[in-house]
Amino acid sequence: MLKVKSFSLTDDGRCIIGGDRMTLIAGPCSIEGWEMCDEVAGEIKAVCDQLGIQYIFKGSFDKANRSNVNAGRGVGMEKGLTILNDIREKYGIPVTTDVHETWQCKETAKVCDMLQIPAYLCRQTDLILASARTGRAVNVKKGQFMAPWNMDNVIDKMKTCGNEKVILCERGTTFGYNRLVVDMQGLLDMRKLGYPVFLDATHSVQQPGSGKEYTSGNREFAPYMMNAGLAVGVDGIFAEVHPDPDHAVSDGPSQIRLSDFPDILRRAKQYDDLTRSM
Repeated sequence: MLKVKSFSLTDDGRCIIGGDRMTLIAGPCSIEGWEMCDEVAGEIKAVCDQLGIQYIFKGSFDKANRSNVNAGRGVGMEKGLTILNDIREKYGIPVTTDVHETWQCKETAKVCDMLQIPAYLCRQTDLILASARTGRAVNVKKGQFMAPWNMDNVIDKMKTCGNEKVILCERGTTFGYNRLVVDMQGLLDMRKLGYPVFLDATHSVQQPGSGKEYTSGNREFAPYMMNAGLAVGVDGIFAEVHPDPDHAVSDGPSQIRLSDFPDILRRAKQYDDLTRSM
């Protein structure tokens, strides 16, 4: 596998991004409450510990990029960060969440080990700079409209703040109307920039706007995306997982059902092991 810049996500060096084993970022699309987040984090951590996978819990306190003005957006920043902090302390795992506005970065960084920039906002210079200045790692989703090699500009913006702890995350590219496609060559193109690359397996199977007032998706294809990305040699996987995705606040059609996830993850780990052994 092509070597990329590696870095520690936590102060004690427990989670090395771009190292010798895969990392999983997973959790519900939207934070809907403590109990659900606790259930997801606990079950995923257990299987990750068993498989030797590094685990980062993800949950969004606000889903600002919504198709419908009446769509659910989550529990809000204050409550969401409290829940994320509780998950972090209870399970001893790193946590991450989306930021949409520059003013959210500083407060979010007090709790989260990594900030995440949504794909639609990956060219927002002020947001990238504000995230970088926190000193935290930043996971930048590649816009559906961007070429993989154009993510070098994101890296350059991060570097101006003296922060090179950046992950480039593929989440599908617009392929006509209401469809996304993942360019496997593009994953390699992004890794050639010298920084860790993750594949977002669940957003990649979305069908944007196909539900008229919401974004639909095909969750049954998400495991294949995970396996394909790991076979190519990505550094980690991003996946949204929910106990009852059909009744989720957001992104239900593309979220993986929690009860199905352990077997999906075990198979994905086999692909990662094989790739890293070559």
